[in-house]
Amino acid sequence: MNTQAPIRQYRAIWISDVHLGTRGSKAEYLLDFLRETESEYLYLVGDILDVWRLQKSWYFIQSHNDVIQKILRKARKGTKVVYLPGNHDEIFRDYLGVNFGEIDIVDETIHTTIDGKRFLVLHGDKYDAVVRYAKWLALLGDWAYNWLLRISHVINVVRRKLNRPYWSLSQFLKQRVKTAVQFIGEFENAVVSEAKERGVDGVICGHIHKAEMRRIDDVLYMNDGDWVESCTALVEHYDGRMEILEWTNVRQLALL
Repeated sequence: MNTQAPIRQYRAIWISDVHLGTRGSKAEYLLDFLRETESEYLYLVGDILDVWRLQKSWYFIQSHNDVIQKILRKARKGTKVVYLPGNHDEIFRDYLGVNFGEIDIVDETIHTTIDGKRFLVLHGDKYDAVVRYAKWLALLGDWAYNWLLRISHVINVVRRKLNRPYWSLSQFLKQRVKTAVQFIGEFENAVVSEAKERGVDGVICGHIHKAEMRRIDDVLYMNDGDWVESCTALVEHYDGRMEILEWTNVRQLALL
């Protein structure tokens, strides 16, 4: 990987849905991102570790450990790191309010941008009816999603040999299947409604693995995506501008 470019400086960074502990996690790309960026604030917006998967079978390779160590080093060197557990790492909700290795563990928080805008930050699973009321169905969906990732990997190995760009089977299905589109819309509306009730300017979340930035009514909805397929992060520039970075495009990295 090319490391000649200067370190990219941001006021704040949001990442989520890394799913360390699974074969689908693109930990090596996230490690590159963490090495090539610095920020005053780093928000870990849930599902950083996939405890669901680790409880079934242990898979934690060196790159996964390197990501954890890099985040801990950033916290020790002065980056304000905030961890907001999601549904896959909900075990850490037993430690809300605790500071671990200079990392604050909270359920949700408010981030105030340099230009004074206030954003509610949360993982988002509490606004997912399937996760809240039918966890067995969420577990089934997780199993199906992991199989989709395996199939997608095989497809993209072939596509890469044919010099074709990366293609996401799961994103294709999300865009085409009516129920998936409806679910995403309902989720976005639910978190936006919560932001309205709190009287904030916007909401920042993860959970659904779909990076997005758009205004819904008077609320700015932002989803930082994931590090399983899209390898995206949300950043705040020092002029207050918000941007979604697709790291594989930024760094011209091949994605499988």
